[in-house]
Amino acid sequence: MNHVYFTALRDGAGLAAELATGADEPRVYVVEPTGTFEDDPNVTDRKFPGNPTRSYRSRDPLRIVAEVTDWTRQTPEALQAWTERLAVLRADTQGSIVN
Repeated sequence: MNHVYFTALRDGAGLAAELATGADEPRVYVVEPTGTFEDDPNVTDRKFPGNPTRSYRSRDPLRIVAEVTDWTRQTPEALQAWTERLAVLRADTQGSIVN
């Protein structure tokens, strides 16, 4: 990938962590960009005009400042619903990654 993605919303970061592939426990971190960053056009331009999700991307690394432990976990039912929605989106885009 050309970018690293991050959000200023604690629970949004938690949802992304829970939906990420992998067997490890999801984690959320407070980060600082080390360079320039911009609104994430995959979210802001296509789905939500402006940037209400406070989603960003950078070509530069992020510095981890701290781990967040008090983010809201998804229920198994909510996580399943998100997984199903994402499967539909992936099928609609024929499995391509939009970047």
